[in-house]
Amino acid sequence: MAMLPIIACFGEILWDILPTGKQPGGAPFNVAVHLHQLGLPVRFISRVGDDELGTELVDFVESKGLATDLIQLGKTHLTGIVKANVDDANEVTYKIVQPVAWDYIHFDADVEAAVAGADAFVFGSLAARQAGTRETLYRLLESAKFKVFDVNMRPPHYTREGVKYLLNKANLVKMNHHELAEIIEWFGVASEPATAIPWLAQRFSLQAVCVTCGADGALLWTNGQLYRAPGVTVQVQDTIGSGDAFLAALLKCWLTGHAPQEALNFACAAGALVATHQGATPAFKEADIRALMSAPVAQ
Repeated sequence: MAMLPIIACFGEILWDILPTGKQPGGAPFNVAVHLHQLGLPVRFISRVGDDELGTELVDFVESKGLATDLIQLGKTHLTGIVKANVDDANEVTYKIVQPVAWDYIHFDADVEAAVAGADAFVFGSLAARQAGTRETLYRLLESAKFKVFDVNMRPPHYTREGVKYLLNKANLVKMNHHELAEIIEWFGVASEPATAIPWLAQRFSLQAVCVTCGADGALLWTNGQLYRAPGVTVQVQDTIGSGDAFLAALLKCWLTGHAPQEALNFACAAGALVATHQGATPAFKEADIRALMSAPVAQ
């Protein structure tokens, strides 16, 4: 039996402060949870404060079945929090507190070994906002086999130079259509996705570029071809974590040898499934995604 691919996820873990209360979050953490739920072995690398919120987060990670040995404990900075505005269920906005513990993830032998031993390494631009974690990320990119850049640009927590650096290092990039429009504008290129996506792939020598378009589905460019998948119509509770579930599902298929169109369809269904729940990491199985894919389309 073939060995399952191991994925290392790096970056922020935090509390999303919502009107209904606080929920665990952070894109790389959400991706890690969803990968685990889809049956893949995951190494999650982050840092929390030596405080009550940090203890609660580590407990939550354990409750989701993930190992916590690579979640560092910081004495000098508090556990991360984000104030989320969900007035628009389809376009959540965030106020991200800084500096916090996950801005200071340390490079060490255990972290480097986990990344070097993984089949894919997932990271985002938010982890590069402060020098501490950014320097660790840049060092780890030198050890990673297959680098997955989850763009996740949150103003004002990124720079053009930083995003371009990470694009240069990546093999597979996932972004939303707003991020594509902004990045492509930096280069003075027309923003029509059918031409912008291949241009970006060529400019940064990327194996694949995936662009999510909310309710309109997603696009995937790889091997000189653009694949499209329509959105899956569901009753949306909130979209927190939908993009993270999408990426986890895409990677599951990508790393286990499925065809690009199949991977894209599966990813769109995973994102839609999470949007039918409140919160970023609802429990689900692969069978739940397959059931949504085979459900009759409502007229």
